[in-house]
Amino acid sequence: MTTLNERYHRPAVLLFGLVVLAHWAEHVAQAVQLWGLGWKPAEARGVLGIPFPSLIQQEWLHYGYALVMLAGLWLLRPGFTGRARTWWTIALVIQFWHHFEHLLLFIQAQTGLHLLGRPVPTSIAQLVVPRVELHLFYNAVVFLPMVVAMYLHLRPSPAERDAMRCACAVQDRQLDRVG
Repeated sequence: MTTLNERYHRPAVLLFGLVVLAHWAEHVAQAVQLWGLGWKPAEARGVLGIPFPSLIQQEWLHYGYALVMLAGLWLLRPGFTGRARTWWTIALVIQFWHHFEHLLLFIQAQTGLHLLGRPVPTSIAQLVVPRVELHLFYNAVVFLPMVVAMYLHLRPSPAERDAMRCACAVQDRQLDRVG
């Protein structure tokens, strides 16, 4: 894990960011389909759900992604310092709860025992917020602190830069090009 957060931190964060961005785009596409195009919820399946409708109905897929997000946030966290680490930790804490909600949905899907006798797997927050809106919200509130963390990580204060073990900072990359 040390190498991941030193030598390979920048490519790992970029790859993780692309995966997160692609998932976020799926939720945005679904929102556009619902509220922009007026599609019914069963038809609004994002981009991948159009050609593969059964894919997005699989709770293991949603849980697997939530687990990948949690693992990525946890594994990459040691490479962040100062303010960037604070924002990354905020994303990690929110994702921990989001993961728990997906775990609850996954268990219900596997056992057939649904929360409060509901006809479908239901998360705790879903008791008050519909699923599509809830997961759009969850992904937004995890994504936004990640973006802030990445921005601050690229532009650290001098003290934060001294604590960094990677060469992600903008000035480091500029020096690499000059030298």
